[in-house]
Amino acid sequence: RGSRTGVFAGIMYHDYSTADVEFPAESLGYLGTGNAGSVLSGRVSYTLGLEGPAVTVDTACSSSLVAVHLASQALRSGECSLALAGGVTVMATPSTFLDFSAQGGLSADGRCKSFSDSADGVGWAEGVGVLLLERLSDARRNGHPVLAVVRGSAVNSDGASNGLTAPNGPSQQRVIRRALAEAGLSTSDVDVVEGHGTGTPLGDPIEAQALLATYGQDREEHRPLLLGSVKSNLGHTQAAAGVAAIIKMVLALREGTVPPSLHAGTPSSHVDWTAGDIRLLAEAEPWPDTGRPRRAAVSSFGISGTNAHTILEQAPELPETSETPARPLPVVPLVVSARTPEALREQASRLAPVIGSAELADVGFSLATSRTRFEHRAVLLAPDDDGARRALSALAHGEAVGGLVQDVAEPGRKLAFLCSGQGSQRLGMGRELAAAFPVFADALDDVLARFDAPVREVLWGDDAEALAQTQYAQAALFAFEVALVRLLESWGVRPDHVAGHSLGEVVAAHVAGVLSLGDACTLVAARGRLMQALPPGGAMVSLRATEAEVRPLLTDGVSLAAVNGPASVVVSGAEDEVLAIAEKFEKAKRLNVSHAFHSPLMDSMLDEFRAVVAELEFAEPAVAIAAAGDVTSPEYWVRHVREAVRFADGVTTLREAGVTAFLEIGPDGVLSAMALDSLPAAAVLVPAQRADRPEALALITAVARLHVAGVDVGWGAVFGGGARVDLPVYPFQHRRYWPAGGAARAGNVSSAGVAAAGHP
Repeated sequence: RGSRTGVFAGIMYHDYSTADVEFPAESLGYLGTGNAGSVLSGRVSYTLGLEGPAVTVDTACSSSLVAVHLASQALRSGECSLALAGGVTVMATPSTFLDFSAQGGLSADGRCKSFSDSADGVGWAEGVGVLLLERLSDARRNGHPVLAVVRGSAVNSDGASNGLTAPNGPSQQRVIRRALAEAGLSTSDVDVVEGHGTGTPLGDPIEAQALLATYGQDREEHRPLLLGSVKSNLGHTQAAAGVAAIIKMVLALREGTVPPSLHAGTPSSHVDWTAGDIRLLAEAEPWPDTGRPRRAAVSSFGISGTNAHTILEQAPELPETSETPARPLPVVPLVVSARTPEALREQASRLAPVIGSAELADVGFSLATSRTRFEHRAVLLAPDDDGARRALSALAHGEAVGGLVQDVAEPGRKLAFLCSGQGSQRLGMGRELAAAFPVFADALDDVLARFDAPVREVLWGDDAEALAQTQYAQAALFAFEVALVRLLESWGVRPDHVAGHSLGEVVAAHVAGVLSLGDACTLVAARGRLMQALPPGGAMVSLRATEAEVRPLLTDGVSLAAVNGPASVVVSGAEDEVLAIAEKFEKAKRLNVSHAFHSPLMDSMLDEFRAVVAELEFAEPAVAIAAAGDVTSPEYWVRHVREAVRFADGVTTLREAGVTAFLEIGPDGVLSAMALDSLPAAAVLVPAQRADRPEALALITAVARLHVAGVDVGWGAVFGGGARVDLPVYPFQHRRYWPAGGAARAGNVSSAGVAAAGHP
């Protein structure tokens, strides 16, 4: 989207709107653009957001090959960086059958017997094909797989020949020689020609004689040009015929096998096959071993007189590249999406056979990095191949299973980080993340190195009481949460807003750019040290009550310490007075803390803390931060120690700002539970960690939940590397587009001499 990608589309029918049907009144305003050939390429560019040339080509049966020629020229000239080129044929009415029947040009059995002595006319077909073209140097630099190379191409016209619609042999020879000259090749450098070969007694002999006069000359002994036509397999797809022929030849070049032409047992007796060294291929055979790259040429000739010829070459061997392998993960995320629930389930069914054919991590990497994201999403967290198969089966059958995360993404969803405060710490937090993800480990080291206290030893030690000490708890939580944010940012998960609970608000301020890492560490260290130095005592109690119910009960020795939800508050202060208030409520829980934070018992540390904060530098937030005051004011952070944590107000502010997804940054899911009471049921609340789950698994699961909800995730960075593997194509859900207002009166085409094709 937004790239200089061109769209070059071949089309020749515009008869959908002329079908003998009654179009609904509400569709009449769209018939013009809906049936204009020019809009075909423009609609693709519009839908995909492509800003290169958008060109529709109508040269009848050579349209798609001319489109490929124009796309190649545009790439070489720098008009575009990528190009979609191809063609489409939909025959909405039987008019062409009637026209060719009147001329005696239709095959009686609907088959194209290309270059065969039994050729008796053309057999029409419909189809669509598209190629993605890129300059070879760009494809190599971008790591795109190259299937084949367009070595050269040319387009010309029959000019004033013996009839407007009659093929012109000399013109066909000229376009062949021009394409060879563009490719810097001679006729003997090409092994196979995919001919136009419509199966008409007039056209095939003219084309064969032109090939004999060019490719049939000056060939090495026992190396004839091999000739065939995909129209013997598919019928004549007209505007899509050229791209169908290219697709056939690209596959043949890759496989090293030249496919046969059907119905070619006896070459046409209207051609002097002795005039050159060409063999009509009736059986498949290995591609000739010439000691050079395989090459094939493709011809398309339009009834308008426009001729096109393209020369393809085997994709070059790319130098060995050392792909970065995917990092070891506890589960492999298989990221799938679709436009509809039905397509999502079918996507899972198609993926199941792929499991086991390649490394599971490479399948996950390929799904994550080479597929468009649609609104119906699922992430399957697979520990191994068997787990992947079980999850895919469950998704395909609409069943729930562990490790399957599924939702409908909300476009433009805003994300907020909620940073946890003291009390959520646990021994060993971050150890598993540091072992799994170098970004986390480096960030954690950077933060811990800025504290004088031995925070790492306590954090990863075995003394829970030591970690509960304020000076260690706050520094450890700050380091853990900052490292977690840096890891998430490296995965492309970036907040639109941030908020925090008590100490967590310092993390939020650093993430928002208000405080540098050095200043934030200075603030955290002083905050924890001064709090720790206060005399122990006091109490904090969580109450199931509203702020209005509690405020009249507060005393000089008791403050409201936190408003966590509409009916969830914390009181803090002198122990006897706090407990007396708690007795008045049915639901009260005393918190396991060393000091009565956010209470009058903090007053004695404020002056010394104010002196530390005054030396810090504060910047305007680069990310919106929900706070109860001016976070760029030093005094705000002094009062922050003493005054109530208004977490519920912060969540409400985020909700009113349009935030609908919340990721808790901390070692457990404490804030996620609190925020539920302040948010609508549709809000997405995800803790990045769970105390009872392995850290890497919990984090990947959290990121998966955000992704399916519509939050951007850079899955390639999550994997850290991997190899691209081939995946099933998108499971398009087909719909009928005939006008519902009436049935077409197209008649039975057997009356035009056309019987059922009976193709295998």
